[in-house]
Amino acid sequence: MRPRRAVSLGVLVACALWGAAVGWPASQQKGDWTLTRSDAPGKVQFSLMQSQHGGGHSHFSSDWPLSEFQGLDISKPGRQEVRFTISRDAGRFECEGFLDSGEGAGLFHFFPNAQYAEEMSSFGFAGAGGEKQVTLAIEDVSLKFAQEMKGEHLEGLDIDKLMAFRIFGVTSSFIEDLRTAGLKASDSDKLVAFRIHGVRPEMVRFLHQAGYTPDEDQLVAMRIHGATPEWMQQLGKVGYSHIDLDKLIAFRIHGVTPEFIEKLRGLGYQHPEPDQLIAMRIHGVTPEYIEKLRSHGLQNLTEDQLVSLRIHGID
Repeated sequence: MRPRRAVSLGVLVACALWGAAVGWPASQQKGDWTLTRSDAPGKVQFSLMQSQHGGGHSHFSSDWPLSEFQGLDISKPGRQEVRFTISRDAGRFECEGFLDSGEGAGLFHFFPNAQYAEEMSSFGFAGAGGEKQVTLAIEDVSLKFAQEMKGEHLEGLDIDKLMAFRIFGVTSSFIEDLRTAGLKASDSDKLVAFRIHGVRPEMVRFLHQAGYTPDEDQLVAMRIHGATPEWMQQLGKVGYSHIDLDKLIAFRIHGVTPEFIEKLRGLGYQHPEPDQLIAMRIHGVTPEYIEKLRSHGLQNLTEDQLVSLRIHGID
């Protein structure tokens, strides 16, 4: 059975991660900010928080380029009052507060760009105004980025996908690298799933060079279950160098490992079929089980006989 739900489940997880920020009320585009140092060169850890009616709370935090903080100097020692602006296509954040040795907190107000939603609509992206606009500003969904993605001719591309692209790092260069590696790379949802689960162009190239033609669902499932190129090479060393991709995924799901195969070899099972290996793991035919049967005089049993005995409760 193929794990075809991997992509949709991945996108649901993605929505859970960023959906809370989407609902910031347009009438309450203000809140608190904090700023701390970042390990990333030229960036700071910047957080925006907002309390909502009914006890809700929105929170966003990530590394932002220090160059975007107009009027802010974090190099000054000691405590200082600060005012700074962050301007993006969707609007600007006016911030005030304090810093103490480069870290601090304060209040922000967001002022949406009145032309932004109309310009996005002209590119075919409706719904960029209202409550979403502050999130589009936070994620820096710029007009240039929207135009770039429009030019990639992707299926299912809308304003929400643009936000997901920015959150998870789907860029034109990522798409082009996937296409150069041999994928169509045209489904917006699957591109997000690729970034969430770590499907990279290098993996696609490895599989193509090994003679495989994976589809996008298989790639995601392989990453979810850990069927990596390195693991595939280990299987090749024990005689399983070109196994059907769905069976490779099943190997990972059910625990068919190179170590398991080696132990079977030591018991005289030189090269069971992939389906037999999967069935043995599903039904608990372990090397220890085989040795126990032999100790009771049951010798020279085939793989299928071992599975049948296990299914029928013969211990």
